[in-house]
Amino acid sequence: MKIKHYFLMIVFTSVVFVVSACGSESSSSQAENTAESTDTVTYESETGPVEIPANPQRIVALTNAPNVHALDGELVGVDQWTKSSPLFTDELADEAVVSENEPESIMAEDPDLIIAGSHMENLEELEKIAPTVIYTWGKLDYLSQQVEIGKLLNKEEEAQEWVDDFEQRTAKIGEEIKAEYGEDVTVTVFEVDAKNFYVFGDNWARGTEILYQAMDLNMPEKVSEDALEEGYHTLSLEALPEYAGDFIVVSKKSSEDNEFMESDIWNNIPAVKNNRVIEIDQEASSYSDPITLDYLTEIFEEGFLGQQ
Repeated sequence: MKIKHYFLMIVFTSVVFVVSACGSESSSSQAENTAESTDTVTYESETGPVEIPANPQRIVALTNAPNVHALDGELVGVDQWTKSSPLFTDELADEAVVSENEPESIMAEDPDLIIAGSHMENLEELEKIAPTVIYTWGKLDYLSQQVEIGKLLNKEEEAQEWVDDFEQRTAKIGEEIKAEYGEDVTVTVFEVDAKNFYVFGDNWARGTEILYQAMDLNMPEKVSEDALEEGYHTLSLEALPEYAGDFIVVSKKSSEDNEFMESDIWNNIPAVKNNRVIEIDQEASSYSDPITLDYLTEIFEEGFLGQQ
């Protein structure tokens, strides 16, 4: 009986030791996770230093949400424009739609980091909710902006790797296009909505950064004169031929009737006659983040070179 009692004591002691060890390990792991979520760093923003989480876990992005998503940032709230893009509707289905005009919608998501634009309202209120980093649209070029988001999320190396790869890929495609059509080949980016036509410069999304900057293709002189400085220029249907290049990229909504494409003015443009029109989805083309840029790069490569 004594031997049996002694054996049971050994088993009991062993179980207590294992449970204690597991408890200690669990507590240690929990402490590490807590420390990770509460560790902070100083981010040098354009408005000054901001103390932010070293690894933010609940990000509300009122601007640059696609850039954050491209780096697998932990988004909990995004703007309506991002949600409406076909490229992000499904992928961000669980993220809430929030607005700077409704700070309570942001507060409800309990963010540990807010990303906002300098043009937005209620910035002081946002800063009371969580550390807020503010960017001014156009202050950085589209590639530098992605690297800057990488710095913010402690993923600068990953962001820079994508930039380097993108520059190499698109430069090669641009060289192939020029080899096929000549160094002076031109391309115009038009957009149409229910009321107006627009032509774009080299930094207004719709793939303009890819075509004119990354691929180093040429815009027609008339486009350069009227749209390069302002970013875009409003046109009438009758004026489209004056701005049309050897190739045309047309940004349009599939939901619109786009009856202009049936007009004699449109169909008599040489690029249209030569089947050199590349159509893109307006709602999927209004950003210059890695996901959108890669999506458009594939369309452009196919449009310029796919039928050769």
